Amino acid sequence: MISKVYDTLPEEAAMIRRAVFMDEQGFVQEFDETDHLARHIVLFDGETPVAVCRFFPGDTPGDYIVGRIAVMKPYRSRGLGAEVLRAAENAAAALHGNTIRLHAQISAKGFYEKQGYAAYGEEDLDEDCPHIWMRKTLTA
Repeated sequence: MISKVYDTLPEEAAMIRRAVFMDEQGFVQEFDETDHLARHIVLFDGETPVAVCRFFPGDTPGDYIVGRIAVMKPYRSRGLGAEVLRAAENAAAALHGNTIRLHAQISAKGFYEKQGYAAYGEEDLDEDCPHIWMRKTLTA
């Protein structure tokens, strides 16, 4: 797999997010102003875009937020979610990031725990889907 980082939302990332979050999961408000501020990472299998995420600076120096992690259905259970997340962590660390946070769907909490993230705060709803904030300290 090859990963590419974009400063603007590429069509490949938008296509994956529409397929996973809107078509499969029923989210309506998938695209937002953060897409204009974030960097976007797309994993490719040859020429085929298969996984995506975005990341952007948080409220304090060294804090980054990653989100919109999605893997196309035929490519799931191959470790690509972890791979695209690691790419975001590495990119944030290269920008002197020391903490990375994400707003996880409760159904994916175990996946993020396996990647070293710890939940904090209370569960909340995003478009009626339960979520929780999670964070991880980045190492150099």
